[in-house]
Amino acid sequence: MSEPTRIAPGLLAIGVGCRSGASEDAVVGLVEKAIERAFELTGRSGRAALFTAVAKRSEAGLAAAAVRLGLPLVFLPDEALKAMSTSAMTRSERVVQLFGVPSVAETAALAGAGHGSRLIVPRIAGDGVTCAIAAHDDKDGTP
Repeated sequence: MSEPTRIAPGLLAIGVGCRSGASEDAVVGLVEKAIERAFELTGRSGRAALFTAVAKRSEAGLAAAAVRLGLPLVFLPDEALKAMSTSAMTRSERVVQLFGVPSVAETAALAGAGHGSRLIVPRIAGDGVTCAIAAHDDKDGTP
């Protein structure tokens, strides 16, 4: 399968994973924390989108959080996540058993940002939600 198209150059790709039934508040809180951390580390803010596994399509809390945050929510096929598995920094054996990738959040962020991207915020977790942020290096080499 081909690589998903990035929404825009310079996009902050926010990968999100969650347990079944995760609340909107938990997703929003962790995404906001990750965005804050990305800004602290890189001085970068701007356009962003949420990326997750297609298996999360029925998660009402995730969909509601995307609306509340005003961010697009992109459901990625398993192949797109698996293609980024070797670039993940963290590993959960439970997630490997359920989804075939070491981290839904990290692989979704990397797949959303596209090949050549890197994690700028490795997986963080709280209240049944995981989140990571990846960005594609711009032409001048800054993420």
